[in-house]
Amino acid sequence: EVDNSRDSESEESEEENPAEMNMIWIFSRRFQLSVPKLASRRRVVQELLSDLLQVSHRLFSDSFFPVLEPVIGVGSACEGWSPHKEEDVVYCMFVPLKPPPGYAFHLEPDTTGDMPQMRMRIRVELVCTCTGEQNMLCFLHHSEEELKRNRVASLLHTLCTGPYLDVEKIALWFQTFVISAWSVVPQSHHYNVQVLPSSRSCKMKLTKASRRNLFVEMIFCVRQGDSDIFLSSQPTEARLPPSTTWVESYAVAEAKFFSHVARQAPPRSCHLKCLRLCARLLEGSSFSIYALKTTVMHLLTLIPLSEWQHGYLLLRVDDTMRYLRCCLEEKHLKHFFFGNEDMPEEISLPPAFQGAQPLNLFQHLAQDPAAQAEAIQEFDKL
Repeated sequence: EVDNSRDSESEESEEENPAEMNMIWIFSRRFQLSVPKLASRRRVVQELLSDLLQVSHRLFSDSFFPVLEPVIGVGSACEGWSPHKEEDVVYCMFVPLKPPPGYAFHLEPDTTGDMPQMRMRIRVELVCTCTGEQNMLCFLHHSEEELKRNRVASLLHTLCTGPYLDVEKIALWFQTFVISAWSVVPQSHHYNVQVLPSSRSCKMKLTKASRRNLFVEMIFCVRQGDSDIFLSSQPTEARLPPSTTWVESYAVAEAKFFSHVARQAPPRSCHLKCLRLCARLLEGSSFSIYALKTTVMHLLTLIPLSEWQHGYLLLRVDDTMRYLRCCLEEKHLKHFFFGNEDMPEEISLPPAFQGAQPLNLFQHLAQDPAAQAEAIQEFDKL
């Protein structure tokens, strides 16, 4: 594992304002995990999970289990700005699921409950495989006796509840696989693995001989069409929905947006440091990191990227906090991916997102004047 602990802060030019540089240096050393260190550990995690999925493909290639596609890094640690201390960072990875041969997934809106995110159920349907090249029995046209005689199990009877894909059953299946397959993964020589309790994902604690830990969470998901919007097994709310409910997630689109900015921005751009510093300023308050992240994404499309050079860091922090304060006053913070005309072309959104009314992330404040007054008071104290 490469451990590049030097960050770009130690290489700043000498013409910076000394007072600003002193503040930035204190922030860098006390609060943040460096971008290179985050990137090198993310690569370690992705390589490890890639090897693990190769084992799964060998084991499950001729089975009824969902096909596991290559993992996609999401969340702050994979975007390069995690505000957490080194020992608290969790590397989140989406594991896209595709239906195995003989099955199809159909997405259906789930109208039960009142969670803010779109909720869906994934109905599993049998598909005729009689004309396929695979030498496999057809669930639709072979008799139950034939299927039983050949010990052919069904996805519907194992990882579904009724006709719907069950998040909790998938999580348990995958956790069991990780425990049994770990010894054949090359990284098992360097890490001990502990699968941590989780009903809707696979959480792993990887420990090296040096006693240093890596925390990984694998979240199962299903892509919506050909877009970068997925249905995720893990909701962002503390309240867990039913096990057949999947929640719309924009995490992959967000990760692609930050990759796009990294390619377009000047060298030593300060946008990730801005995010980390603001996240530390909001720590312990009731303000969500997601509202902060949305604010910075909007500013990255409003302020030219040439003005995100390192020397502008404290100005951009000031812009971010002022924008957030303004949104609190107006009780309105637009969701980034709905009806946004400034969306980079490489981010693929479902057609319905283009003309949609932007969702308001501060809708709860619009409905509760007392909560808004309290939020403004708390923000001004910060």
